[in-house]
Amino acid sequence: MAPPMMRYPVETFSEEEQALLAPHFTNLDQPVFALVNLPETVKGALFARYSRYQGTLRRLFLDEFAGDLEAGAAAAFDGDEGERAARLYRTIFLGYGDDSVAQLGGAHMACEWVSNVMTKVLQRGRVAAYLEQSTRYIAYDEPMPGGGYRYWRDESLGPEYAEAMDFLFGTYSDALPRVRAWAEERFPRGDGEPEAAHRRSINAKALDLLRGLLPASSLSHMGIFATGQAYEQLLMRLHTSPLPEAREYGGMILAELKKTMPSFVARVDNPERGGRWIQYLEERERAADRWAGRLGLDRARREEDTRPSVRLLSVQGSEDDLLAALLFEAAGVSEDEVRSAVRVLPPDERATLLRDLVGERENRRHRPGRGFEALRYRFEVVGDYGAFRDLQRHRMLTVQWQPLTPYLGAGVPEELEEAGLADAYRDGLDRSQAEYERLADAGLPDLAPYALCLGFRIRYVLDMDAREAMHLIELRSGREGHPTYRAVAHEMHAQIARVHPAVAAAMTHVDRDTEPRLERILSEIRTHAKRAARV
Repeated sequence: MAPPMMRYPVETFSEEEQALLAPHFTNLDQPVFALVNLPETVKGALFARYSRYQGTLRRLFLDEFAGDLEAGAAAAFDGDEGERAARLYRTIFLGYGDDSVAQLGGAHMACEWVSNVMTKVLQRGRVAAYLEQSTRYIAYDEPMPGGGYRYWRDESLGPEYAEAMDFLFGTYSDALPRVRAWAEERFPRGDGEPEAAHRRSINAKALDLLRGLLPASSLSHMGIFATGQAYEQLLMRLHTSPLPEAREYGGMILAELKKTMPSFVARVDNPERGGRWIQYLEERERAADRWAGRLGLDRARREEDTRPSVRLLSVQGSEDDLLAALLFEAAGVSEDEVRSAVRVLPPDERATLLRDLVGERENRRHRPGRGFEALRYRFEVVGDYGAFRDLQRHRMLTVQWQPLTPYLGAGVPEELEEAGLADAYRDGLDRSQAEYERLADAGLPDLAPYALCLGFRIRYVLDMDAREAMHLIELRSGREGHPTYRAVAHEMHAQIARVHPAVAAAMTHVDRDTEPRLERILSEIRTHAKRAARV
């Protein structure tokens, strides 16, 4: 008799085996399960061995790892990886350089009291997840534990630096209640708006208008989740940084990773591996500096035109490329044949084809297929550092930026003119620039940007495909967004519309409203309704 039909085999375990497996696997009778209560290195070693093991992962655990755990050689969270796991990593990861093994384990890391300069160094890698305390929702008018405003300090910067930072934070703290009062009068609570939601929106408006006054030295807290491979890249970057803060935090991060997943970062301390790697990065940076100097491109200078700007530097791909790429996965012929077929379609049919392939997008999370990745845009942006911080966090694009200086200028929000606080804001910008120039003249050019307000502008490049452009533009144009990065998103959309109108038309969830408003009110009302529903 034939065996009964089944969708997948069901593995059976003895009672003794179940007792060994249960603490570490979320179920014992399904083909999908999670690994729990195991050190990251043990989980990574299990998967590394998995690729050359005939049986299932749970059987592999019983055959080759449970003994070590039972013997107490690999306690769950004390950093002791277990002899077998450590040996496997030394053989595969260090011996053969199998970097993919380093992607099989990860760790959550909290980095607290880091400056806004440092957050950009931490977030520069693509393959990690970051969550940062926001200057849009957290007021910076309260002292830190132990006293003093929340900014990065170093003795080498001198007493003048502390005096300038205290001036900026003092101006911010004095202005905050006045801006809140102005916003309450300018945007009174409407019918049907919950009082708590309106109050939070007023606070967010005030913080938005004043965040450009905060210096880049302002301290934040950041959470990171990354694989061993991503941490290794991060540590190399921190070790080669000219910033003392970066090198200090690099040492602390490495120390904590050695407690939780030491094999994943074993190469960092190895002179022949991490040491040579760091040396290579330093040589590369010196070469860039040398050539920039040789070509006369190394010195930041005051520019005549300091207005914010967005320029589309280059475009790759055509509408034919887009349509062919969108159809490719459904076709049974080469891409050349697909392109030939769409090329001869009349304009009305091409429009219908694209509209059908994009589909009905009910919200901005409904994005078209990977065919949109056949087109690419490279933008150069000059905008304030605060908005750059938000746009830089997008992972699925290439972002490059120049050093922060005061020479591209800084704007003053028009609404602060209405609130009667624009002169105080300008005084803060002037004090910030003067301190930057003092530090630069004192031979501390790498540390001088700590003194600059987030309202000063920076030049950067965003290079992305059309699919990522849709995500970024629709997200960052949303009504809850900060006005400065909303302006960048609007201009990017307009410039894409000039070269690829069909692509811009597919971005149906771009919020084009530019009227002054209470940005967070709709989001706060939705949050209020959800909370009320749970009560």
